[in-house]
Amino acid sequence: MEEAAATAFKEGKVLLLDKELEWTSFDVVNKLRISLRNALGIKKIKVGHAGTLDPLATGLVIICTGKATKQIESFMGLDKEYVAEITLGATTPSFDLETAINDTFPYDHITRETVEAVLPDFTGEIDQVPPNFSAKQVDGKRAYDMARQGEQFTLKKNRVLIHDIEILAFEPPLLVLRILCGKGTYIRSLASDLGKKLGSGAHLSALRRTRIGDFHVKEAKKIADFVKNLKPL
Repeated sequence: MEEAAATAFKEGKVLLLDKELEWTSFDVVNKLRISLRNALGIKKIKVGHAGTLDPLATGLVIICTGKATKQIESFMGLDKEYVAEITLGATTPSFDLETAINDTFPYDHITRETVEAVLPDFTGEIDQVPPNFSAKQVDGKRAYDMARQGEQFTLKKNRVLIHDIEILAFEPPLLVLRILCGKGTYIRSLASDLGKKLGSGAHLSALRRTRIGDFHVKEAKKIADFVKNLKPL
C-alpha cells in the first residue's frame, strides 16, 4: 500500500493547500517533501509550487508533485483572486507589515464614495511599480535583499491586468477589497498607489488568496491536516 501511494505521488498529484501566516511558499514545498519521505519512504521526488505567496499572506497555494510539476507554468498564468485589508493613513517602506510605519497622513476626507470613484483607475491594464521589498532581480540581486540593506534603487514599471475590484468593507482606517487580477500583480503596490490616489497614504495590512483560476481555497487543506492524514493509499 505504501508503495502504491508513493507511486501515485511520483506519477503526479496537484495539491491545494491553505498556507498559514509567516510560512513562505518554499516552506510549504519543503514540508511536503519531508513529509512524503517520512510517511511514504519517498527518498527523491520533485515538488514545486505554482506561484509565490508572501509570508505575510495566507490562502491558496497549488503544489505539484512528480510528473505534475510539468503543469506548474500553466497554473502560474491563471488569474488570481485576493481579499486584501488595506490600512489608510499610514505608509511603510515595504508597502505591508514587514517594515514599520514610516509616515502618517490624514484620512478623514476618504469616504466609501471617494474610494468607489477612484477604483476604475486601477482596473484594466495598468502600469505598476513592484515594491522594493520584492523578489524582483536587480543586477543579479534580489530586490528585497538590497532593500533590507538600505540600498537605493528603483524598479521598472510592469504592465499588469486587474479585472475587477470590489469593496467588501469600509470602516476607516480599514478598507477591505476583493481583487481579481492577472499574473504579476502586486497587491502591496496597489494598496500604496490607492492611498496616494486618495490623497493620503496606505499599506497592505492583511492578504488572503482565495482563488487561482477555477481552484478555490475552500477546496484546500491546511498543511498540518494534509501531513497528518498522509498515509499509504
